[in-house]
Amino acid sequence: MRRTLATLLLLLFGGSLAAGAQTLTLEECRAAAVEHNRTLANARLDLEAATQSRREAFTNYFPQISASGGVFQAQHGLIQASLDVTIPQMGSIPMPLSLVKRGIVGGISAVQPLFAGLKIVNGNRLARLGEEVGALQLQKSEAEVRERTDTYFWQIVSLRENLSTLDAVERQLDEIHRQVELSVEAGLVTSNDLLRVELRQQEVASNRLKVENGLKVSKMLLAQYVGADWRQFDIACTDTEPEAPAAWYVDVEEALDRRAEYQLAEKNVEARRYEKRMERGKRLPTVGVGAGYLYYNVMDQNVNDGVVFAQVSVPISEWWGGAHALKRARLREQQAENDRMEARELLAVEIEKTWSDLQEAYAQIALAERSIASATENLRQNREFYRAGTSSLTELLDAETLYTQSRDKLTEARASYRTAVARYLRVTGR
Repeated sequence: MRRTLATLLLLLFGGSLAAGAQTLTLEECRAAAVEHNRTLANARLDLEAATQSRREAFTNYFPQISASGGVFQAQHGLIQASLDVTIPQMGSIPMPLSLVKRGIVGGISAVQPLFAGLKIVNGNRLARLGEEVGALQLQKSEAEVRERTDTYFWQIVSLRENLSTLDAVERQLDEIHRQVELSVEAGLVTSNDLLRVELRQQEVASNRLKVENGLKVSKMLLAQYVGADWRQFDIACTDTEPEAPAAWYVDVEEALDRRAEYQLAEKNVEARRYEKRMERGKRLPTVGVGAGYLYYNVMDQNVNDGVVFAQVSVPISEWWGGAHALKRARLREQQAENDRMEARELLAVEIEKTWSDLQEAYAQIALAERSIASATENLRQNREFYRAGTSSLTELLDAETLYTQSRDKLTEARASYRTAVARYLRVTGR
């Protein structure tokens, strides 16, 4: 279903990618990343390989057919004998005999296994399990790719917001610079104050360069993920007020059953169980029936014959070390069960921690919003006080710095919350 949705989305905007219009929404970025990511491409190839292994294992139910043939030319007859021929009045005379000096042989046989110690049955179940593991690995990789896509996307949004903040700060500093310049001309302050404002402007310009470079790198990373040209790539985002964490909550036990990692641990236990059964099957007899056709010509006569047969094979020598091998298989099964239990416990801890991180990230947004309100009012008052001559330039620049920091913290808090939501969705199997 997810592949189908991704394909439909790509059909909708894939043509625009080729044409050069590469402004993508978050959903379109997710769909494109799922389709183009090379890690996922390898995971799909692994799944296809597992499917081929399952189909190969199924052929073991079919009769085993073999054919052989050959010709030979011997230096001497392969059958050497000496016959005593009795001739009346001459007695017994030895006569050498040499037969089968050249010949042609050929045949074909088919053997249908009736019982093979359940090795064929368990081998097919193990191959089918490998295909299910491949599907779970693909599901796990898709979830990781979507989370990484969300991280890059919201990082770009955050850096854009930082640029907006810098725009606002530059306008404020331009106004402060104008006021200080007038005060210097009027002889109210020294030129040292003007230099301090200019140093702050240069600091902001330096920060802009860092943010712009970071934005470029983030776009390159996301473009590489979605298979687009980063030089023409951009995102479309209508950032609304984020929903409260309660909208994303899911019970831990329910989330555990959804996690591909836990399902993989369960499949590992199942695989060890089948391996134990196959180990036991190596010590059981095998029974089969077959039919064949034989042709040979070794004495200048064509001989054609058919044959039917039954065969029983008892692997007696396998019993010597079989008990130890079977015990080793049981130990591995117990190890897999221990790993499954540990995985469930650790995944439960991860889910709870991620939920706590999500709540903390949401609370940080509210704190950052209050900080902005306080910093905005503080900046307004210091601007008025400076105009009235009751506040120093240092206090005004400090207020402007606090305002910048508070806006950056809000931007960071929102991006962190969006990323935390993406991670929570992944660790809860959604």
